[in-house]
Amino acid sequence: MTPLRTYLDTEFTALNRYTYKLISLALVVPDGPEFYVELMDAWEEGDCSDFVREIVLPQLNLATYGRTTEQARIDLLDFLQKLGRVEIISDAPDWDWPLLLWLIGPAGLPISVQPQPGLLRIDIETEYVGGDPPHHALEDARLLAALAEKSHLA
Repeated sequence: MTPLRTYLDTEFTALNRYTYKLISLALVVPDGPEFYVELMDAWEEGDCSDFVREIVLPQLNLATYGRTTEQARIDLLDFLQKLGRVEIISDAPDWDWPLLLWLIGPAGLPISVQPQPGLLRIDIETEYVGGDPPHHALEDARLLAALAEKSHLA
C-alpha cells in the first residue's frame, strides 16, 4: 500500500537554524484532511525577524488556531495516527522537518509515518504565479500540494 502523500509547511521566527522557533505548522493531504496550528507559548514577537513581524504575524489568527505546545502536540499526534501510512513531503525539509519533530515531542512520530521527509522539488517562490507566496503555513502547504499533484514532481 502506497503511503498517503502529506505536504508540510511551517512558519518560524527567523532564518537561523540554531535559534528559530516554530510559530505555525500545517499538514495537507490533497483532497483530504488538513492540520493547522499556531503556537501561543513557543515564541515571542521579540524572537522574530523583521520579515516575520511584517508578513507572517499579521496573518495569524490565534483566537481560532492558537494552541499551547502541549495541546498542539496531542492534536498533531492524533491527526497523524488517523491518517495511517504517511509520507510527509516538504520543499524545505532542512527547516520544516526539525520543527515537526520538535512539535511531536519525545513520543516521536507514529510508526505509520515514514521516518524521513520526502523532498518536493518545486521552488514555491518561482512557481507561484501570484507574486510572493502567502507565507502562511496552511496556505503554503495547500499551494505545495496543488503544485506537486498537478505537475507530478513530488
